[in-house]
Amino acid sequence: MSCGATVDVARFVVLLRAVNVGGRTLSMTALRDACEASGCTDVQTYIQSGNVVLTASTRSTSTVERAVHDAIAAETGMDVDVLARTAGEMQTIVANNPFARRGIELPRLHVVFLARKPKATPGSAIDAAKHAPDRFRVVGREVYLDLPNGLGTSKLVPAVVRAVGVRATTRNWNTVTKLADLVSR
Repeated sequence: MSCGATVDVARFVVLLRAVNVGGRTLSMTALRDACEASGCTDVQTYIQSGNVVLTASTRSTSTVERAVHDAIAAETGMDVDVLARTAGEMQTIVANNPFARRGIELPRLHVVFLARKPKATPGSAIDAAKHAPDRFRVVGREVYLDLPNGLGTSKLVPAVVRAVGVRATTRNWNTVTKLADLVSR
C-alpha cells in the first residue's frame, strides 16, 4: 500500500527509530527518496535523526507508517520502525506538555512517541523516587519527560519504554516544536 492510496490529503510527521545512531546509517536523501517512492509528496527532512514532514493521500497514520516502512526497506534494505502523527496530533502534543506549561527549561524536555496507547500507565511499575529528579507523564500515545540532567544519563527513559511495552522513539522538545511548526505550514 502506498501513501497515495486514497484522494484525501493530509500532512504528517514521520519519525524513524534508531537511525544514524550506533552505526545504523540512513542518509536523508535516501529517506526522502523512499518517502517519495511510497507516493508521498512535499517531503522534507529535519536534521539527521529520521524526522520527516510529508503530505500523503490518506488520513491514516498506520497507512503512512506502513508505506514509508516498506519503501525504506525496498530502497535501502533497512528494517526501520516508523511512527507517524498528523499535523493536528502534533499541535495537540505541543499543547499537552505538562512540563512546558510549568516554565521548565526547554532543553530538559523530551517526548517519547509510542506506536500505540499503552494498556496500563507505567507509573506503578516505576519507582519515581529511584529516578528523581527525572519525571514523566503519559498522555495518550506520548510520554512527556522532564530530564534535568539530560537524556544521555537518564535511567528513567529505558525504564518507561520497557514499562509501556510498545515501539517507541524519543525526540527533544526543540525537535518536537520545530516538526509541529513545519507540518502545520
